[in-house]
Amino acid sequence: MASYIRFDWAMKRLLRDKANFGVLEGLLTTLLEEKITIQRLLESESNQEEEFDKYNRVDILAEDSKGQLLLFEIQNNNEFAYFQRMLFGVSKLVTEYIQRGQGYENIRKIYSINIVYFALGAGKDTVYHGITEFRGIHNNDILQLSPFQQEKFQVDTVSQLYPEYYILRVNDFNKWSRVPLEQWIYFLNTGEIPEDADAPGLGEARNRLDVDSLSKEEKKAYYRHLDNVVILRDNITTEREEGRAEGRAEGIIEIARNLKKLNVPIQSIIEATGLTEENINNL
Repeated sequence: MASYIRFDWAMKRLLRDKANFGVLEGLLTTLLEEKITIQRLLESESNQEEEFDKYNRVDILAEDSKGQLLLFEIQNNNEFAYFQRMLFGVSKLVTEYIQRGQGYENIRKIYSINIVYFALGAGKDTVYHGITEFRGIHNNDILQLSPFQQEKFQVDTVSQLYPEYYILRVNDFNKWSRVPLEQWIYFLNTGEIPEDADAPGLGEARNRLDVDSLSKEEKKAYYRHLDNVVILRDNITTEREEGRAEGRAEGIIEIARNLKKLNVPIQSIIEATGLTEENINNL
């Protein structure tokens, strides 16, 4: 099986080329369930060149044929405030892409697509979609647009005027599927594109993202990137395990302290917790 370039590195180096827009368009079309055509890429805040950010995260800001803004971000490192980061990124776009003096009806529609290689939040699903709705606190009804607003803004619901968020938690998904979106998640996690892949954009990815198509220097840079990602993931795993170990140790100490308050014999506490007599006496 051919080896394909990781999506984050492809975003950094290859998918910014108009000839490769089909890969991003395929992901968007699959995710949003409508045909998306990228017109151009816009300036975004990242594309950092600092050593850590080279492999930690990357983003692309695009504009589609409808004038909507599409913010892709890949995050490799665990970031506990990532939800707020998503909000910050979208809020900046709202204000940056409206000219002073323009009416609020000119605020651009924004889609924030976040591909995260860590367990963001607590949930069982792989893909999450966030929208803004206004729900009545007494009748539980959803506030709707008036017929005039629907005609003026060419949308059906209030939520369509607001940014929409997609979170793809891809790290643990490694089961091949016939469902187009799950095929994309599988590729994002494993870097593999089986022969029977038929999701929009994966054919273009197969043609454009073959590692063997890279020059010698590009391959060196790519393999350095892979090494950095492995180191980063090892660090995350180590931090997680150390955190669990620390939590277990704190729990054992608390148990020993409670047993001591109940005047349980020292020897029994030693046998129950594994602590030394000196440890227990110091509690």
